[in-house]
Amino acid sequence: MQPQSVYFIGAGGIGMSALVRYFLSQGVAVAGYDRTETPLTRELTAEGARLHYTDDPALIPADCRDKNTTLVVYTPAIPADHRERAWFADRGFTMQKRAELLGTLTRQMKGLCVAGTHGKTTTSAMAAHLLHESHVGCNAFLGGITKNYGTNYLLAPRSPYVVIEADEFDRSFHHLRPWATVVTSADADHLDIYGTEAAYLESFAHYTSLVQPGGALVLHTGLRFTPRPQQGVRTYTYSRDAGDFHARNLRIGGGRIVFDYVSPLGDIDGVELGVPVSINIDNGIAAMALAQLAGAGADEIRRAMATFGGVDRRFDFKLKDDRHVLLSDYAHHPEEIRQSILSLREVFNGRRITGIFQPHLYTRTRDFYEDFARSLSLLDEVVLTEIYPAREQPIEGVTSSLIYDRLAPGVKKSLVRKADLPALVADGDFDVLVVLGAGDVEDYMQTFAEAIKNK
Repeated sequence: MQPQSVYFIGAGGIGMSALVRYFLSQGVAVAGYDRTETPLTRELTAEGARLHYTDDPALIPADCRDKNTTLVVYTPAIPADHRERAWFADRGFTMQKRAELLGTLTRQMKGLCVAGTHGKTTTSAMAAHLLHESHVGCNAFLGGITKNYGTNYLLAPRSPYVVIEADEFDRSFHHLRPWATVVTSADADHLDIYGTEAAYLESFAHYTSLVQPGGALVLHTGLRFTPRPQQGVRTYTYSRDAGDFHARNLRIGGGRIVFDYVSPLGDIDGVELGVPVSINIDNGIAAMALAQLAGAGADEIRRAMATFGGVDRRFDFKLKDDRHVLLSDYAHHPEEIRQSILSLREVFNGRRITGIFQPHLYTRTRDFYEDFARSLSLLDEVVLTEIYPAREQPIEGVTSSLIYDRLAPGVKKSLVRKADLPALVADGDFDVLVVLGAGDVEDYMQTFAEAIKNK
């Protein structure tokens, strides 16, 4: 089906909005629903999408009411009893999850996909930037807004490559057919979907079987599942210190990270990270591997790595001087938080680090509260606020106190209502302050920055 119009249910999601932009670029009529208006939905409206914010089938435009000409795209977060989703389903419209649509694109182009519990967004954005700045070019559907381009979507009609973030939630990445893929990590998550860690790891093992023959599989060292690549798929490993792709002669200091990149496809000396945090060494190595596999040259990769500006909410520095550092990081899994804090410890050695953490989801808090406490205990001070529910209903007995009560002795700690955080930051004296999580505390970042600057 070549749709004349596409209707998005959940149009303002970071992944969905990239597809909105794709269809707008193709000249297709686009409309849709989202629960709330945001700066991103306002941008989509300015670009030509017709969006509304009330779940009401009467608001579906006339050109999206013909099942023979309209494709409906929805996210797994939209329940089956959503009125608009049910209206389309009852009338026999072609309906696809976002992941199914991305899977179609990986069959039409050469998909360069990045999977993993964490590191997906930064690594895929890096890879897209490297290719965009090279003679190869790429299309890209990203899970974050890139600082370099101010968007989560890149279009290059003459490039055969498409960079896609491969999301394991709801087994979405099983719809993809990558030409090449990176797997950054596989630490148990989304147990509300998978049930057990074994099922989660099996999902990644199955994903590795979907890489097309003639393509490549690039795995971080130490993953706890056995990959199942098809015959004819090249398999590589990578990490900061070991593997087919790794870093050598690493120099960290003075706010800079420089290293020599070792690769079976050709070494590249003097690589400097545009966003100098140590976790980006691993991310950068993976991104460079994908770029090399797609044909980008050494000088192109070296130049582009130095100019990568990062992604909103991923080690996103709002202030950075000798007296104060303020940043936000989307880390919302215990291992992500551990890596984030260790990266800050390495870059800001000897400075006092405070973290504000808003747990994301009741189920994730229930399943991993002890792990969260261990990771957060790497901070000098922890400020915990209430759980961000996202798609979930409260679970009896599951609160931020589960984490708070298990923080290590000696860590300064407090439980603070979200609404009281601006006053806490305004009254406090912070050296390095990091806001962690995938919830809406991010909305306060500008307020925090102004309060700190006014001290």
